[in-house]
Amino acid sequence: MKLDLGVTRCGGTEFRWGERTYIMGIVNLTPDSFSGDGLGGDLDAALEQARRFVEEGADIIDVGGESTRPQFEPISVEEEMGRVLPFIERFAREAAVPISIDTCRSEVARRALDVGAVMVNDVWGLQRDPKLADVAAERGVPIVIASNQRETAYDEIVPEVIASLQRGIRLLSDAGVAWENIILDPGIGFGKTVEGNLELMRRLGELKALGRPVLLGTSRKSVIGHVLDLPADQRLEGTAATVALGIANGADIVRVHDVLAMVRVSRMTDAIVRVG
Repeated sequence: MKLDLGVTRCGGTEFRWGERTYIMGIVNLTPDSFSGDGLGGDLDAALEQARRFVEEGADIIDVGGESTRPQFEPISVEEEMGRVLPFIERFAREAAVPISIDTCRSEVARRALDVGAVMVNDVWGLQRDPKLADVAAERGVPIVIASNQRETAYDEIVPEVIASLQRGIRLLSDAGVAWENIILDPGIGFGKTVEGNLELMRRLGELKALGRPVLLGTSRKSVIGHVLDLPADQRLEGTAATVALGIANGADIVRVHDVLAMVRVSRMTDAIVRVG
């Protein structure tokens, strides 16, 4: 039986889950992105990239100012805001698609929403700053929470991911976040072994039991590099395989660096797996 996930409103856009896969294009305003696409403080380059992503079919632009790679160097709140706020303020004036702020800090999220963002994406799943739940509730915006095991030991990855997402859902619900505004991310690459990532991809469909849409972020991740023995800038085909199989296993949004190619992969996969 097809699961009805309802409709999520994000700014002026409605996401009708199950009808098609939505594409989230990544804009990294960091100098040290794992994927080699960090734009640092080059605002013009970031705006040009975001415009190109929209032309190529992106449904959401996700902007981040702090690296999330392993062993990243944390930056101050002020530095993070200095990287992302000028971009959001400028792009929001012309954007035909929603802007998501990729941050684990409530202060950054609040200011980003002030200047034009309409979604929050927390790769730490409220572990670093539970007040993000309050921000999402107060503003009535969708929030993505990821299952992040970087500071957690686990024995079996799928039960651990499900349990951590259930904890996040409870925090969001207790804060007053609307059910339709909760989006779940299994957190591929965040504190998981290669085998754990592959097992999670195989069993991605089990997350559907949680009753919320799933965002999948495999683009250029190290698990692809490990399997194919390739650097980040040569992982397009590996990413395409994970996107296609992820959609077949229930992903509703895919977060990607290579928008045009993944739009094509998603449309073809949707034509096969989304029937009726």
